[in-house]
Amino acid sequence: MPLNTSSEEAAPAAQPSLDAIDRRILAILQLDATIPVAELAARVGLSQTPCWRRVRRLEREGVISGRIAVLDPAKLGLGLSVLVFVQAPDHSPDWLATVARVIRSMPEVVEASRLAGDIDYFLHVVTSDTAAYDRFYARLIAAVPARSVTSRFVLEAVVARGPLPV
Repeated sequence: MPLNTSSEEAAPAAQPSLDAIDRRILAILQLDATIPVAELAARVGLSQTPCWRRVRRLEREGVISGRIAVLDPAKLGLGLSVLVFVQAPDHSPDWLATVARVIRSMPEVVEASRLAGDIDYFLHVVTSDTAAYDRFYARLIAAVPARSVTSRFVLEAVVARGPLPV
């Protein structure tokens, strides 16, 4: 997830024009990116070649930014999920660049967002257990000066990696 550390506002990106078929393709691919193009085409009412061309165009335009396998953290020994909220001691460009660099380098961080309001950063951290989280926390606070770091341990993931409402 990109973190914009520029103090200047970024120019809004031109949004690609999406029709109903594009949106159906995207909805299906969000649920199963491994679907064969023949099946995808049949489900959206196209022949294979035009369907394949649309998928390639959506990739080229950045609407589809990648394809991933969704893994079960518990089956990989990563049973602890923690939501971490960081408050900045200041909002200097140097601090913003440092925090972005540090959290991008930490594989335990599976999601990170810079926020508006009293909390500056939200991190979703996945580790094996509390001892592993404690080691992560020690590395984080040693590398990033913060006014406060608050952790909330997830008891149940009700929706994880839900599809976007296209």
